Amino acid sequence: QVQLVESGGGSVQAGGSLRLSCAASGGTFSSYVMGWFRQAPGKEREFVARISRAGGITDYALSVKGRFTISRDNAKNTVFLQMNSLKPDDTAVYYCAATDSHCSGSDCYAGPSRYDYWGQGTQVTVSS
Repeated sequence: QVQLVESGGGSVQAGGSLRLSCAASGGTFSSYVMGWFRQAPGKEREFVARISRAGGITDYALSVKGRFTISRDNAKNTVFLQMNSLKPDDTAVYYCAATDSHCSGSDCYAGPSRYDYWGQGTQVTVSS
């Protein structure tokens, strides 16, 4: 059983940056693919980014590609999401998630149902 705790959310003006962190405990962190999702009010939870077990493969939603960077530190059991050039449309609760499943293809890890463990979320608010 993996426990995930996000931190680093907050309020920022458009064009600003935030760095989210997600600390994992209770499992073998390096055995999990890690993902970030977000959910805005009245909208479905959507994929933001994911990173492979060793960190060598990353995928991003088109809406954040080039602005967000996912990374992980397996020695510290932590995954990060660096968010630059933030826009008001990025406003949402951001969740990290973990899965020990295996699949292939760039969209394979884009669905929330792929993930077994979720954090409680951290609010990101971007004002114009």
